[in-house]
Amino acid sequence: MARLDLSVAQVAVLDGQAHTARALWNLLHEYFTFRQGRFAAVNKCDEAIRAARKEIDWMGQLPAQAAQAVLKTYRQAWANYFNPDHPAQRPAFKNRRCRMAVDVPQARDLQIKRLNRRWGAINLPKVGRVRFRWTKDLPGVTKGGVSGRVTGARLVKDAFGWRIIFRTETRHAIPASHRGERVGIDRGVTVALALSDATTREHGPWLTGGQRERLRRLEKKAARQRASHRAGTPRSKRIIRTYGQIARLRATAKRRAIDWQHQTTTELAGTFSVIKVEDLRITNMVRSAKGTAQAPGHNVAQKAGLNRAISEQAWGRTVILLAYKAADRGGQMVKVPAAGTSQTCHRCGHRDPSARVSQAVFSCTNPACGWIGNADHNAAINIENAAGTAVSGRGDLGVTRSMKRQPPHAA
Repeated sequence: MARLDLSVAQVAVLDGQAHTARALWNLLHEYFTFRQGRFAAVNKCDEAIRAARKEIDWMGQLPAQAAQAVLKTYRQAWANYFNPDHPAQRPAFKNRRCRMAVDVPQARDLQIKRLNRRWGAINLPKVGRVRFRWTKDLPGVTKGGVSGRVTGARLVKDAFGWRIIFRTETRHAIPASHRGERVGIDRGVTVALALSDATTREHGPWLTGGQRERLRRLEKKAARQRASHRAGTPRSKRIIRTYGQIARLRATAKRRAIDWQHQTTTELAGTFSVIKVEDLRITNMVRSAKGTAQAPGHNVAQKAGLNRAISEQAWGRTVILLAYKAADRGGQMVKVPAAGTSQTCHRCGHRDPSARVSQAVFSCTNPACGWIGNADHNAAINIENAAGTAVSGRGDLGVTRSMKRQPPHAA
């Protein structure tokens, strides 16, 4: 992902294209599903897009290839939903809070050129020549780089502005079998990663003390501005600016978290041949405890804090990174059942929920054993010794949907 150096006018053009792409998605979703039990055919959707781009002025803001990419992405979203081995949810309408993005499907439209050590230049349809920050070598463009080619790109907007993600094809030799040892990893909140070899992988706060204090003040400021806002009236520029400042701080924390995860998973994949993790249902773990009006929940605030802590750790992303990095290095990642790993003594196999004395201490209640030690390392050893299912190298999370409807026939 590389930063784009855009003028104010170019930012406005890309913003318009992204809003048009979102509107096209919503129109496709309405047109595609307006009849019960029968979807619109692809050729009908394609004809409707071509006609709309000619008849509606704002639809013409989106390049033709980008419009076709929206249709292709929408169709792929349905294919993922009907795939029983894919975790995708049912496609739905997109609101203005979704991530703004525009596709450039064909690499020949980009005309990539490196200007100097830090900057390159590309052509963007209906935008013009744009500079981008050169952060890594591109296959087929960088002299002496890896063999391959750039097949396209995707433009995305985050809290810091527009960025470009290049799609590439590269050739890699089949990796030799990894000769490292096996390891079990227990993911947690207090200790990020506890390994069965009695080591840990931990990190500090994602934001500095000053940044956390600034985020706290901005959130209080946003709450005051929301309280004074009149319902039904447009938001003021002040509250929009406050939201932007909050978003940039949170984006900074996310970037640091992803950077730590990449470095840590790369080190683990290069060290161990078989990496075992728990098969956690994270979505179920972070559900709210509010309950209903008839049956209100208990300890709602504490559960909300735990949910935030789990979400900040991004356990699912760690698994995805481990899966493909282990496969690229000749190893594999294995998912094991999570039940009982933190309640079972790795030495004698005795299982008792009361043996978990605290977050850090495990004390076996079996009189013949009586082992006492670190609870996270005990769970990691149980994970290493458990049998599980290998995960594919492309980050397959092994999520299956219990009840899947069959796709209706196209009209």
